[in-house]
Amino acid sequence: MPFGQLVLGSPGSGKSTYCDGMHQFMSAIGRECSVVNLDPANDKTNYPCALDIRDLITLEEIMSDDQLGPNGGILYAFEELENNMEWLENGLKELGDSYILFDCPGQVELYTHHNSLRNIFFKLQKMGYRLVAVHLSDSFCLTQPSLYISNLLLTLRAMLQMDLPHINVLTKIDKISSYDPLPFNLDYYTEVQDLSYLLGYLEEESPAMRSDKFRRLNEAVANLVENFALVRFEVLAVENKKSMMHLLRVIDRAGGYVFGGAEGANDTVWQVAMRNEGSMMEVQDIQERWVDAKEEYDAAEEKEWEEQQKRTGGDTGATTPDLIPDDDDDEFDGMPPPTGDSGVKVIRKNQ
Repeated sequence: MPFGQLVLGSPGSGKSTYCDGMHQFMSAIGRECSVVNLDPANDKTNYPCALDIRDLITLEEIMSDDQLGPNGGILYAFEELENNMEWLENGLKELGDSYILFDCPGQVELYTHHNSLRNIFFKLQKMGYRLVAVHLSDSFCLTQPSLYISNLLLTLRAMLQMDLPHINVLTKIDKISSYDPLPFNLDYYTEVQDLSYLLGYLEEESPAMRSDKFRRLNEAVANLVENFALVRFEVLAVENKKSMMHLLRVIDRAGGYVFGGAEGANDTVWQVAMRNEGSMMEVQDIQERWVDAKEEYDAAEEKEWEEQQKRTGGDTGATTPDLIPDDDDDEFDGMPPPTGDSGVKVIRKNQ
């Protein structure tokens, strides 16, 4: 039974960086892993691409032939993929039982209200794939209450739309200590606790928010998120090995991989790590690890890895290579969202 991750997120949240880092990590622990690029605009991938949607259709061709903009072109590409599922199914069959990472575009309408992406992965589930949606958000959104609440709404909508086991992740958490101090500890944001405490800071952010009309709107939005009680976040620093280990363990539990799956040559290495509670970061440790004592933890972890390599002769097979720096996604990933109705109606050409 093949397993996989559907990697979603807004432009610049670090999807391609995550896929590259997770591919390296899985390779290091002995899990066979393949990355599938589903972004027709991404012509430069750092990871080895096992299957590329650009072999079927490219954004440049769509924009040239059909006079569509970049966002409309992405939607058109996924409608084409939905109507050519044989190409994707045949490509995945050649990968066998390899663990799949699906690197998706940053256009949020694909996983908020456009149905093609959801339909594609429903079909893959019928093929026997056990999928987990991993929704990435840049931790910079924590620095402004309006960004954080907007991100909560986006995340909630994605969870309702995709209808899959869902893990929400705040990426680039190692950078949070370089921003202005947050009014609350990190666990307040990751656990999405009582949002009423945030409303006062939201009014301070903008004078326009101080009117009764906006206050009632903000309270309604906060109550909506709290009433669903679905959204919470994990944190990730993609170049930090313990952080990657923690997140993969959470994803494996959500997708059922922990209950069965062959790890390959390093099977016992990962099973021991999965059983080792020390590999999990408790919620109360997040603030101390990434804000209050970040430098001390970084130094201690670096010393720990160096000592481990000395004990094992420098090559354990259980540690990851130096993971890539946390760069932004490809050049098309920073496109502004479309204005007005983002849905696109196209008339398909006769082949």
